[in-house]
Amino acid sequence: MQLASGACVEMDLAERGTFLGGKVWVREIRKRTESAHQTSVLSSDYRSGPGPVAAAMFARWSQENFFKYMHNHYGLDHLVDYATEEIPDTTKVVNPEYRQLDGQVRSLRGQLTRKLAAFSAMNLKGEIEPKKVAAFEQKKAELQEQIEDLTKELDELKAQRKAVKHHITIAELPEAERFKQLSTQSKHLIDTIKMVAYRGETAMAQMAREKMRREDDARSLLRALYRTAADLLPDENAGTLKVRVHHQANRCADEVIRHFCNELNQTETIFPGTNLRLVYELVSDQTAADYSTG
Repeated sequence: MQLASGACVEMDLAERGTFLGGKVWVREIRKRTESAHQTSVLSSDYRSGPGPVAAAMFARWSQENFFKYMHNHYGLDHLVDYATEEIPDTTKVVNPEYRQLDGQVRSLRGQLTRKLAAFSAMNLKGEIEPKKVAAFEQKKAELQEQIEDLTKELDELKAQRKAVKHHITIAELPEAERFKQLSTQSKHLIDTIKMVAYRGETAMAQMAREKMRREDDARSLLRALYRTAADLLPDENAGTLKVRVHHQANRCADEVIRHFCNELNQTETIFPGTNLRLVYELVSDQTAADYSTG
């Protein structure tokens, strides 16, 4: 089957009906891996075959890989600028007072848990002697008193936290606690450009895989290609703008790039703002052509 990323994979799938919650019948599609581990997918899509349903579900992994790739190679999360803008007054945020009380509750709960564990682990070992028993009982009584104090303090803090709103609006925040958010307009524009660039790269990756034995190397080759120098040669008389790409480190990569050039040349794309048709070629190809004609 073909995934959303365009890759073709083989999956061992099985299907059965499941009465979910005693209320509704759903399809349960199971995928078995080579290690015999099974992943279950529940779906209410009764029309599609098991393959498309499983592919749609596991496309989530493709989305995670997409964001990881964009973060590593396109700087998706990088700041475009440091401008800020006001946050609408109706926006809900965590109440600072609640956050402070919640932190104290968590801290006390941790202390109480450790005290309880220590209390449970206390045992009187060895021979039972009056002095030893008295010391043990005193130590245990002190620990019991600490546990009771912590429990009382924790209950009081929980009551205070319960009386405080968890979320409030920006307008309800104290002036000293108010903040602004980073401007999103320029980031949305740049992110859109990055997404378009990624889609273009994806299309080129599909073209590269037509000529590659190892399909996983397609994007690595493309990243190398984007960093490769190229000569721009406009020719007004011929109405062309030649883009001569310098050759790569190995012949296999050059073959893939030559395939790109042939495919792109067939589109007869006009460079924006001019009447020049884009013509792509490898420097090595042009050198060979000049040598043969000379």
